[in-house]
Amino acid sequence: MDTSVQYEGNGRARPRVGHIQFLNCVPLYWGLARTGALLDLELTKDTPEKLSSQLVEGGLDIGPVTLMEYLKHADQLVALPDIAVGCDGPVMSCVIVSQLPLDRLDGQRVALGSTSRTSVRLAELLLTERYGVAPDYYRCPPDLSLMMQEAQAAVLIGDAALRASLHDAPRLGLEVHDLGQMWKDWTGLPFVFAIWAARRDYLAAHPDAVRDVHRAFLASRDLSLEEVAKVAEQAARWESFDETLLERYFTTLDFSLGQDQLTGIAEFARRVGFPPAARVELLPTL
Repeated sequence: MDTSVQYEGNGRARPRVGHIQFLNCVPLYWGLARTGALLDLELTKDTPEKLSSQLVEGGLDIGPVTLMEYLKHADQLVALPDIAVGCDGPVMSCVIVSQLPLDRLDGQRVALGSTSRTSVRLAELLLTERYGVAPDYYRCPPDLSLMMQEAQAAVLIGDAALRASLHDAPRLGLEVHDLGQMWKDWTGLPFVFAIWAARRDYLAAHPDAVRDVHRAFLASRDLSLEEVAKVAEQAARWESFDETLLERYFTTLDFSLGQDQLTGIAEFARRVGFPPAARVELLPTL
């Protein structure tokens, strides 16, 4: 892990900030270059799981953290208000792809091609509590064709889930179940997969830097959503999805973190057995 500190010309360390290298985070980062804020950050790109570990271990100062990892380490982190990756209904990129109806997966092999503990835990919770089944889970690379050679169902997230649900599953005659919609149907609440947080020790030492980063991300998100057609058009140039699909995806996702989302987080935490102390504490507003 690269934990080196990068300095600006004035000798002040630039905040070390994480960037999830999935399409779902494009609207949160696209505007950073437009506003010039990108120059003020030392950006690290990686998967949600690896970025979460770096934040918890001190390799990052601020960044995205999966909900499960935040709840496990809530004593070390403070959440940035009104910024997250979640949904209030379908999410499109966190799915169970299955050869069988979900209530027939008891004892069947289910491949976990996800690197996100939150999505995996949500899938396990839904299958156990809502459908009453106890599958045989195992981890493997997120390749749907290979997964379906050994498993009756697969859990996928991110770009791999989009490809599987939109391209591969229909071709293979498989059912696609959207985890965000399943949670909404079950609880009536939105779901949050990842939030943005600062380490408490970094916040104590650099409160202004944390607030500057927070404002930069909010401005980036707002600009991206205002110009979402342009964001989708540019993203489609290097992705296997067209701009119409990407615009629908970016506007399906929920990038907010308000009271409804906090209620959803509390319900998930309760259902998976976290103690009441494991809650999301928001950065105080000025």
